[in-house]
Amino acid sequence: MHTHLSLKSRSSREEEDNPLQLQPASIQTELISSSSSNSKPTKFREIQERYERDRSTSLTMASSGCSSNRLRQTIVVALLLLASSSCLASAKHRGNGTTTTVPFHGKDELRRYRKIMAQVARLKKASSPDGDVIDCVPAHLQPAFDHPKLRGQKPEAEPEERPKVGGAAAAEAEEEAVFPQAWTDGGESCPEKTVPVRRTRRRDVLRSSSAVRFGMKQPRAAGVVRRDSTSDGHEHAVGYVTGDQFYGAKASLNVWSARVATAAEFSLSQIWVISGSFGNDLNTIEAGWQVSPELYGDNNPRFFTYWTTDAYQATGCYNLHCSGFVQTNNRIAIGAAISPTSVYNGRQFDISLLIWKDPRRGHWWLQLGSGPLVGYWPSSLFTHLGGHANMVQFGGEVVNTRPSGSHTPTQMGSGHFPREGFNRAAYFRNLQVVDWDNNLLPAAALRLVADHPSCYDIQGGYNRAWGNYFYYGGPGRNVRCP
Repeated sequence: MHTHLSLKSRSSREEEDNPLQLQPASIQTELISSSSSNSKPTKFREIQERYERDRSTSLTMASSGCSSNRLRQTIVVALLLLASSSCLASAKHRGNGTTTTVPFHGKDELRRYRKIMAQVARLKKASSPDGDVIDCVPAHLQPAFDHPKLRGQKPEAEPEERPKVGGAAAAEAEEEAVFPQAWTDGGESCPEKTVPVRRTRRRDVLRSSSAVRFGMKQPRAAGVVRRDSTSDGHEHAVGYVTGDQFYGAKASLNVWSARVATAAEFSLSQIWVISGSFGNDLNTIEAGWQVSPELYGDNNPRFFTYWTTDAYQATGCYNLHCSGFVQTNNRIAIGAAISPTSVYNGRQFDISLLIWKDPRRGHWWLQLGSGPLVGYWPSSLFTHLGGHANMVQFGGEVVNTRPSGSHTPTQMGSGHFPREGFNRAAYFRNLQVVDWDNNLLPAAALRLVADHPSCYDIQGGYNRAWGNYFYYGGPGRNVRCP
């Protein structure tokens, strides 16, 4: 059996920190609503006893080199049996002392809930200064390999051929190899052949309106199929290129601690690699930084990924909250906070990201600029992106829920308009795309669009140091954006 190593002593809140799927009693205590609070349902007691018996057997198997899949399967069976015999609900506590009930509906939702819990097998854990717990999970047991098309696989070797770069791009490599995250401030990393996974806790799921969509963007409203439509509350300020075949994109993104007004909103800055129409067949690959109180429980900017093959309806998710994205890097935690961040009229920080398609195997890789690889989206996940992208976008997005009936004050970027320029407004620089021959080229014919320029705007330019660039963002609600 793998030894569990802790970098810090166990706290009194260990039950909260441990993965919920390893605590059947906690599942019952927190999630099951029964007619008597003083006794367990007989069915649950039977399931718990079976769980403990099978868990012991599974751990014995793991100690002799066998797979831990049986343990996972036992947990799923237990949850599904509970779904057929119990009415599940959770108490969601609000800041004003009131509670609301968040329902969990049936087999599919419980299956989804089980999958987003932190991992079964952990070799080590790291505690981040911001409160995150990072588990080091054996690479072959990461969430990606629960996907039907990926089961039984292991992470593939890094591609030998990468997009062709030179000059300024090559000179950036050493600087970009270091990616600033809070959990690595003390020099932490995971052992070789493991990957860092930000632990999902009960409170993370309970903040969501539905466990079945935890870690997913909200599906677009009926009839809202175009990215440039704002009737679903999403507003953008972006630069984009289209009308060609694209095999990747690269940019440096200025990082800020954008203020988000309500838990139901977010603010992000990212690269989109897009294929398909803007109907329900839309394929996207996305990466950047995001502030999302609902997803992460705080207002820190965090490194994130996303993918979908059906316009955010039922496929894909953020980070590692579902099967799909395969992580290969043992030093970068997807979903972890980026630190430090930019300061108004002070020092500026940015991150360089490159998404590109491996010409030989067809997977879409995520790379830190000209530095290390983070992982890949297998080509088998996609329909249209199984070939190439037909659009690339760079820029910002916010969700506007119109709190109190007016536009949200949620910030995009730095929260300041582009006209304020460097040190004040957020920017994207060195915008590039990957062509059919695996060459990195400037993003020519870049078009800029802002859904509501009086709320969030965008202004672009070109120079030798930054290539194609733009400033973007804004404060949201103001006298010109009521």
